Amino acid sequence: MLISCISERAKRFDVPADLPVLRDRETLAQVLASFGTKVVREASDPTVIAVFRLAISEVTHAPEVARSLDSIARETSRAALRKIMARAQASGLLTGRPAELAKQFAGLLWGDLMVSLLLGVAERPNPREIAGRARDATAAFLQLHPRPNDAPAA
Repeated sequence: MLISCISERAKRFDVPADLPVLRDRETLAQVLASFGTKVVREASDPTVIAVFRLAISEVTHAPEVARSLDSIARETSRAALRKIMARAQASGLLTGRPAELAKQFAGLLWGDLMVSLLLGVAERPNPREIAGRARDATAAFLQLHPRPNDAPAA
C-alpha cells in the first residue's frame, strides 16, 4: 500500500506534455525552479519520509522495498530532470551530458536536506522556503553553466 502511494506521487514528476519550449535561459530557469519546487514539496512530505525511513530500517529483511522505492520514486524524478536537461541541451542552452547536469542540479537543490529529514533533525520546509530553495538551486546551476556562445540571448 505504501509503495502504491509513493508510485502515485512519483507520476507527478513526469515531464508534462505542455512543457514550454526551452528557447531561452529565462524559460529554462522557470522550468527548473518549478520542477525543483514540486520535487522538494512531494519528497519532503511526512508520509514519503516515513516510507523511506521504513525502507531503510528494513533493508536487510526486505531489500526489494528499497529497490522499489529507488526505481519508482527516485528514478522517476531523475528521469524527468534528465529529459529537461536534454531539451535544454538540444536547444543550445546548456552543454554537457544531461545525466550529469541533472545530478548537479539535484545536488544543488537538495544539499543535505533529505538526510536531515530522514534523521529527524530538520523540519520540513514551508512552501515559501521550498520555492526559495528551488530558485537558489536554479540560479546557482545556471551560474555554473553559462550560456554557450552559440545560444540565443535570453
